[in-house]
Order: sequence, then structure tokens, then C-alpha cells
Amino acid sequence: MKYDLSVVILCYKAEDYVRNFVNQLKSELGAADINYEMVLVANYDNSKDKTPEIVHEIASKESNITVVSEKKKGRMGWDMRSGLRAAKGNYIAIMDGDGQMPVSDIVEVYTLIKSTSFDIVKTYRAYRYDGWHRGFMSYCYNVLFRLLFNPKFPLKDVNSKPKIISRSAYEKLHLVSNDWFTDAEIMIQAIEKNMKISQIATVFYKNERRKTMVAFSTIFEFIYNLFYYRFFK
Repeated sequence: MKYDLSVVILCYKAEDYVRNFVNQLKSELGAADINYEMVLVANYDNSKDKTPEIVHEIASKESNITVVSEKKKGRMGWDMRSGLRAAKGNYIAIMDGDGQMPVSDIVEVYTLIKSTSFDIVKTYRAYRYDGWHRGFMSYCYNVLFRLLFNPKFPLKDVNSKPKIISRSAYEKLHLVSNDWFTDAEIMIQAIEKNMKISQIATVFYKNERRKTMVAFSTIFEFIYNLFYYRFFK
């Protein structure tokens, strides 16, 4: 079946919370009468993570839910790319499944890209409740990104999700990153290919269920990748 929208949900170690997330998303997409599929990405690195078992159970009851669940060979970027490859829709949305952003954002970004000629529509975190230090690091990172890649384009929040990409735009991308750099890689290539990009404001909540998976060392990884991509790629 051909879907108009594929929602790729990154579910790493989400475990039981993914049930609630999927139900919320089903309600939002159903109310908007969207022809959609969900791609639940539950790649794993140890046997203690119950997420693969849970997402398979969810998918067994829904014909429009696909599961990607493999032994991890990378980090977030590897998960994202494996989910994107499985998506069949005319538009592909990428979203974290941890509930830090409103599920309703999916309908908002889809409605905008569907009714316009944008290649990519993404959110930016206008209000953050995950601590001042995370907000400050994100601000500095985004300033550096703009200086290196496109000072004229006011890209506000490179790593924010959901992002939604048209099928034709996605097929022009060549994503190779296996780590946390994949969001930036998408936006760099979109800018290089003169894609039309739009941004909408969202809220970013604190994750009360677990600590952040973005270690302090990841910041240096981000910066290294930016300079490598700019001067050596």
C-alpha cells in the first residue's frame, strides 16, 4: 500500500512509554484523516531493553505499523537511516519517541509541507524546559552551524524534530553518518542543494523518565563533525 505520510519514530530504550506515544500519534493522525504508516525503529544493543518486544507486539495488531529492530551498528544516525530506508510514504517525518516534543507537531509540519512547495519543514525549540545548560550549548552549536554553512539562512535549530521531507527531496540526500550528526547532515545537504526549507516553533519538555543520552563529549563530536564536513568533505 502507498502511504502519503511515513512517520519514522526513534524508539531506542523507550520501552513501555512507546505504547502511549503510538496511541497519541494514532489519535492525532486519525483526527486529521491522514493516510499514514508508522515505522518504529527499535534497534538494540543489549538483551535488557524490552523495546523490540514491545514494538513487535504493537505492530502485530496494526497493518500500517512497521518495525525496524536490529542489533545496533551505530548510534542515533544509524537508527534514523535504517528507519528512513523502510519508509514508503510520499512524505517522511522523523521524530523521537521519548515525548519531549508535542505529538501534534507531526500534523502541523505535514499540513504545511503538503500545502506548499517546501522540500523540508522542521521545528525549532522556541521554549525549552530541559535546563539552561542544554539550551546554551544548543544555541552556540546553531550559531557555529550558520557561520560555517549558511550565514544568510536563519536556520534556528538544526537538531530539532520532527523534520518532514518530501520523497523527492529525500532521494537527493546521501546520508552516511552513524552518530548524532545526522540531523545536521540532512540540513547541510538540503542547503547545498538549494532545497526550500520552512521552520515552525515548538516546545521541548524535560525528559522525566530517564537521563539524556547526549553526553558532554557529544558536543565535541558535533563540533568536530561540523568542521570536518565544512573543510574536508
